[in-house]
Amino acid sequence: MAIEVRIHREFDDFKLDVQFQSESRRIGILGASGCGKSLTLKSIAGIERPETGKIESAGKVFFDSAKKIWMPPQERNVGYLFQNYALFPTITVEKNIGIALRCGKKEKEKKVRDMIDRFSLQGLEKKLPGQLSGGQQQRTALARIMIYEPDMILLDEPFSALDSYLKEQTQRECLELLQDYPGTVILVSHSRDEIYRFSEEVLVMDGGKAVIQKTVKELFEHPQKVAAAKLTGCKNIEEIVWKDGKHLYVPGWDMVIPAGMGNVGDAQAIGIRAHEFTTERTESDGELVFPVYKPEVKEDLFEYHVQFFTSERAKTPVVWKVSKKLWDVGEKGVPKWLHLKREHILFLERE
Repeated sequence: MAIEVRIHREFDDFKLDVQFQSESRRIGILGASGCGKSLTLKSIAGIERPETGKIESAGKVFFDSAKKIWMPPQERNVGYLFQNYALFPTITVEKNIGIALRCGKKEKEKKVRDMIDRFSLQGLEKKLPGQLSGGQQQRTALARIMIYEPDMILLDEPFSALDSYLKEQTQRECLELLQDYPGTVILVSHSRDEIYRFSEEVLVMDGGKAVIQKTVKELFEHPQKVAAAKLTGCKNIEEIVWKDGKHLYVPGWDMVIPAGMGNVGDAQAIGIRAHEFTTERTESDGELVFPVYKPEVKEDLFEYHVQFFTSERAKTPVVWKVSKKLWDVGEKGVPKWLHLKREHILFLERE
């Protein structure tokens, strides 16, 4: 087992109660701001101390309240990359990288040189952090972490302060730099795109709790929980009620759905991703047909966002997103009907 976390801590207006274990090398923690994901990461690093529970990584116990074990942060051999990279602004790149390294002068110079070469920082050795781009700052911060050969690396929203173009470029660089790293890496983010690109396994957090844990593919295809569906970008989520033994009713859309459309189980809601609709009948065994009533169209650079109701009595609009290459709404107009394959219907649980 790579890592096991069972922690509990109460604050004045918030309770952190997280349990998960994983053997994956690349773990993502996905959640909205304030859900407790950074607190969880800081607890693993030893920056925050839980009240009760246990944290163990690769057989090393960091924290065990029952056995009164608390390993100080400096003994955990964990690298922590902060949102702002936490570089010292008044010293150079090379001094930032080797600032706390305890070894002989020649050995230190060699290790710093190796990191500069590995992280493509040649020519920037004498620069101050303020003279670097966002990507260069991140590489410097990663080099400072990797020079200690940590057993685990924790990434706390490392791309959140970057603009969209630099963010994608820096994400690619970061993934490439960590590709050969043999230890566990945990990324905390509120961005589903970052989590999808980075993770093998994802822990979804909501309100201080771990809601669900799945492989990244399973999570996006079958989120199972309402909170997970929202965080993975599902735009259409509505409550469902049983109409009779064979049909479900969606009050917000004023639609009746055959129960045989999927594995309803204990679901209390239905979810449909906005890009899953088609303009023509599908060839699948079952499909839902959505009447398009009172559509409103918004145009983006590469796609249209169409918001519509399914009837005069419907209270909640449905959102359809379509690429301009697939259907040019400006040229063809909005279709009168939209179709949905049964496998694209998500039945979701609240808790």
